[in-house]
Amino acid sequence: MGEMVDGVWRSGWYDPDARGAFQRPQTTFRHQVTRDGSSPFRAEAGRYHLYVSYACPWAHRTLIVRALRGLESAIDVTVVDPKMSDDGWSFAPDEPDPILGAKFLRDVYARADARYTGRVTVPILWDKKTGAIVNNESREVMRMLDEQFEDFATKKTSLAPPSLRASIDETLDAIYTPVNNGVYRAGFATKQEAYEEACKDVFAALDKWDAVLGKQRFLCGAVLTEADVAMFTTLLRFDLVYYAHFKCNVRRIQDYANLSGYLRDIYQMPDVKKTCRLDHIKTHYYWSQTTVNPHRIVPIGPDVATQLELPPNRN
Repeated sequence: MGEMVDGVWRSGWYDPDARGAFQRPQTTFRHQVTRDGSSPFRAEAGRYHLYVSYACPWAHRTLIVRALRGLESAIDVTVVDPKMSDDGWSFAPDEPDPILGAKFLRDVYARADARYTGRVTVPILWDKKTGAIVNNESREVMRMLDEQFEDFATKKTSLAPPSLRASIDETLDAIYTPVNNGVYRAGFATKQEAYEEACKDVFAALDKWDAVLGKQRFLCGAVLTEADVAMFTTLLRFDLVYYAHFKCNVRRIQDYANLSGYLRDIYQMPDVKKTCRLDHIKTHYYWSQTTVNPHRIVPIGPDVATQLELPPNRN
């Protein structure tokens, strides 16, 4: 874990605020790929590359959208090693970086900006034509893959249809702080009050969405959308790592009647399931986050895989 300062790598953990609360840094690269060529980054098959981690919920979002939209032939992918050391994300010997031959993900950031200052995160949408990072904000990458790469999508069901766009954006906003980032706010808190505040936010939100899902199949109604992708990647990791590792242990997702079925419903979709690597998830969190788990002991349980294969039991 670490960051770059003026292009130089510095190892170290996140600095909490005065209350001991985790503050997630803003992403830096926010360029847009456009279908009509109105930006320097025109949507083209084979031009862009995704750097991701199976372990990271933010990167996992983009893998799911890529799979659900059938963009595997249009956009290739490299997966970083789940074990993050003091050098940050690295490339495993059996999956080297095919674009730059980089050893560490920070080398990709340095190639894009030699004076880069900030965290080295996934996902990265890389432009092979110009040698630039287009975007490293997962929510924006999801939307670009769904909308701007429509011409290359072999599966034509949008995850952000115009008729639901306002509801999707509202829901993405609503789940970000208490759920997607809430588990990190709880897990990375350094003072009791900050932890308790975050943990209570997590479960208040889960209680709310469990009730919503008792009335409809997905967060925005009857169809799967980007909002469900964003919720799913957090729920998938919850019982496996967030419950114990991040101390979000008031309830498990399997204890929720509707959230548990919802999680299994989405997991069992073939295009989603093939993007899920529970081994990478567990290894990354317990091995990499030594501030939370200093001895890097990876627990044997729980048996989340069996739970995920149970019938969803949903209408």
